[in-house]
Amino acid sequence: MTVTESYVAVGLMAILGIIFPLSQFIITRFIRPVTDSANPNITRSYFLPGYETDHSMYPRRLSTYECGSEPVGGAMIQFHFQYYWYAIIFLVFDIAFMFLALAGVLTMNADISNSRHNDAAIAMYVAGAFLLLMSLGVWHVFRKRGRIYI
Repeated sequence: MTVTESYVAVGLMAILGIIFPLSQFIITRFIRPVTDSANPNITRSYFLPGYETDHSMYPRRLSTYECGSEPVGGAMIQFHFQYYWYAIIFLVFDIAFMFLALAGVLTMNADISNSRHNDAAIAMYVAGAFLLLMSLGVWHVFRKRGRIYI
């Protein structure tokens, strides 16, 4: 099997992966109901001519939904940037765990021979240094205690 034959399936799946969502976006554009420019309370569809709905009886349809409770305030509120830092730290450690789990699996599958054992030990030292560096970064962020400035 040649290299070209190996990548035919990958190329085909990439093309299908692009065409399928793009076709769904185009189909949805024509089928979904859109608001009438003359009356914003009326929705119409291009391909479903009998489908016309009047939303004027539902004045709360544009309000914020809060689990059936009466909405308090607007939906557009600003969060402190510090919360995004915690989310990013979580994602980084999630990806780091994936790499550390891979290093553990490779170490468990290493042969007892001397060259493989040395390679596994070096890989574990590198993974430990990686985890130590990430832990120092998290310690630095938590040491600031909310004084994260952009």
